[in-house]
Amino acid sequence: MNTLNHLAIIMDGNGRWAKQNKLPRTAGHYKGVEVLRNITIYANKLGIKCLTVYAFSTENWKRSADEVNYIMSLPKIFFASYIKELMENNVRVMIIGDREKIPSETMKVIDDAINTTKNNTGLILNFAFNYGSRDEIVRAAKKYAQDYKDGKVNDLSEESFADYLYTSGLPEVDLLIRTGSEMRLSNFLLYQLAYSEFVVIDTLWPDFTNDVLDSCIAEYMGRKRNFGGRDETKNN
Repeated sequence: MNTLNHLAIIMDGNGRWAKQNKLPRTAGHYKGVEVLRNITIYANKLGIKCLTVYAFSTENWKRSADEVNYIMSLPKIFFASYIKELMENNVRVMIIGDREKIPSETMKVIDDAINTTKNNTGLILNFAFNYGSRDEIVRAAKKYAQDYKDGKVNDLSEESFADYLYTSGLPEVDLLIRTGSEMRLSNFLLYQLAYSEFVVIDTLWPDFTNDVLDSCIAEYMGRKRNFGGRDETKNN
């Protein structure tokens, strides 16, 4: 049976959900925050060790200023409402991405949550916020090159390079779920997803429920992972 230590989710469809319900896009993002709370608590109960969610990409700055500003306010809304519950459930908060462009007020809210939960030992709720995988890989390469120049390292392997990524120390991603039916990675965890299983569903993120997660996990559990080796049960 497959193990599920690290679940990654591309939380897509907030805007489409709002449009379908004749609501402003901000309403879709707000509903998405409520769903994230539910899924975080449920994933923790399932024993999943890490949940990495794509909250804001480096490309999302291209959206309207009003929408971007609202998204930057969401961490404050999320943690003001749920930090107590996260503590009660032993959830630890992390963030991956480029901190430099995130507004200082938003970053302070996130850092406060990270510091508050740093000693928790349950599920890691890992926000990919102002995150882009190509940018991450370039940054990692530059860090390695500098360490090589400084004589700190003299060799490079897949394992040692992974230590230069934002996700250093986290388990390998076992399963990626993308909501909203789009069939692309959108510059998310390109290095980390090399042998992860993918499940893409039509359900929009604001409609994502524990039952939907159970269904995705059941599909994942039914797959045979061979990591590039031959599956003897198939003619390949």
